Amino acid sequence: MKKSTFLLPIAVILVALGLSSIFIVDEREKALVLQFGRVVAVKEDPGLAFKIPLIHEVVRYDDRILSRDIEPLEVTPLDDRRLVVDAFARYRIVDVNQFRQAVGVGGIATAESRLDSLLRARTREVLGSVSSNDILSSDRAALMLRIRNGAIAQARALGIEIIDVRLKRTDLPSENLDATFERMRAEREREATDERARGNEAAQRVRAQADRTVVELVSEARREAEIIRGEADAERNAVFAEAFGKDPEFFEFYRSLTAYSRALKGENSSMVISPNSEFFNYLKSAEGAGRSAVSSQPQQRTQRMQDSTATDAPVSE
Repeated sequence: MKKSTFLLPIAVILVALGLSSIFIVDEREKALVLQFGRVVAVKEDPGLAFKIPLIHEVVRYDDRILSRDIEPLEVTPLDDRRLVVDAFARYRIVDVNQFRQAVGVGGIATAESRLDSLLRARTREVLGSVSSNDILSSDRAALMLRIRNGAIAQARALGIEIIDVRLKRTDLPSENLDATFERMRAEREREATDERARGNEAAQRVRAQADRTVVELVSEARREAEIIRGEADAERNAVFAEAFGKDPEFFEFYRSLTAYSRALKGENSSMVISPNSEFFNYLKSAEGAGRSAVSSQPQQRTQRMQDSTATDAPVSE
């Protein structure tokens, strides 16, 4: 009875020591076996592992890809337009032994603090070497790659591999928003004024060209009209000359009647002229030359006079 009393506690102690000497390495983790703070073993493969109870200590680190949000920082590009950049990084612990030596007992918290400082410095360096338009354009992908590549070498000293760096947001500082919006508005108004000025200039050129074309077309049309009118008048005069040349005596008689009609207008017309003037040849008595000239061929000449008066043809002087 007494023997079993001693064996049971010893068995319990042995079982406890056996269990404490065994630990499991998860596939998502890497483990370090420490002896009084010094690394004696690195366990990276998942499965069972052993340690010396009460002497060895097991420290576990996440082997997955971790994400770290960087506190928003203010950068000043080449054009002195300050920007507030919000970024994040993805990293992974690749060398747990070096990681332990670099961060000590601080672990992940210390590593991320140092990683933040590293990424902030690199971000300011890269974004400060370009203009704000480059940061806000599609070129930002190349800028993020430059930040990542520049921080990789320094992160390896921590046992960390930086997988990716991304810029989530790029904003203006709140105190600069109003001034920036006013400047953007002024630039847009200036561009609009320039566009309107160029449009007015183009419109003036078009109007001037149209006015010139109108003047040229009207002048050409008038010139052609004058030519046609002159040709028509010449043809008309030729026709009248030919017609009146067939009977000059009748033509002289017709012209005299036309002159009487034009000169003796109104109810009381006065003329100061010699009675012996040729103007009165056809106003003299029936014994004069005018009456005998008219009576020689009365019907034919009267008919011609009626036809000429009906057509109201002008008289060629």
